[in-house]
Amino acid sequence: QAELQLNNTRTELEESEKERQASLQKLEDAYARQTMTEEELQSAYQMIDEARDELNSAKSELQDIVGIRTDIIGELQTKFSMQVDPQTGSISFSTDVLFKYNSATLTAASKNTLKEVIPMYLDVLLQDNFRPYIAEIIIEGHTDTVGDYQSNMTLSFNRANSVAKFCLNSSNGLSKENIKVLEQLLTVNGRSFSDPVYKANTDIVDMPASRRVEIKFRLKEDEMIQKITEVLNQ
Repeated sequence: QAELQLNNTRTELEESEKERQASLQKLEDAYARQTMTEEELQSAYQMIDEARDELNSAKSELQDIVGIRTDIIGELQTKFSMQVDPQTGSISFSTDVLFKYNSATLTAASKNTLKEVIPMYLDVLLQDNFRPYIAEIIIEGHTDTVGDYQSNMTLSFNRANSVAKFCLNSSNGLSKENIKVLEQLLTVNGRSFSDPVYKANTDIVDMPASRRVEIKFRLKEDEMIQKITEVLNQ
């Protein structure tokens, strides 16, 4: 009977030892997991700090660009008696003045107007304090709503391209240095009748006003917004 009790006690001790070992292993595993979590947490904090610094930097750059847009438009409005869009800084030429009907060849009279206006406009954009912020200079052709879309697309592009070729010709007032810069920034678009001008407070298309070539610019704020979005996503 004593031997039986001894065996039972030994069995209980062995089971207790197994439980103790199992508990100890659980504690060690839990500690290892906790240590890993702390390391991951510190890494996350570091990533957050880096992202915050990057976001603040991008925000500062974006604020600079918003100020630059205001400065550019202000200088353009000072230089030109013609209308400069106060929101975008674009200028617009009536194609009725630049071209004959259904033509994409600049008239002699229009060349004199462009030679006076375009170099001044582009010189503002390409000056040293503005140039680093300019992402794109765009020449865009538009038509009225008469005719089919594709033929108007061809006409609007060809007219915008004629103005672009005029800008890139050094005999028309722009310096060779600025022409080289312009070649890296210039985009020519034909918009057909996709963006007509409407008469004030109506849904009636203003046909003469719709026939136009616009020159405008895009700042690098789009890139800054994309950069901020990427940081926020991280």
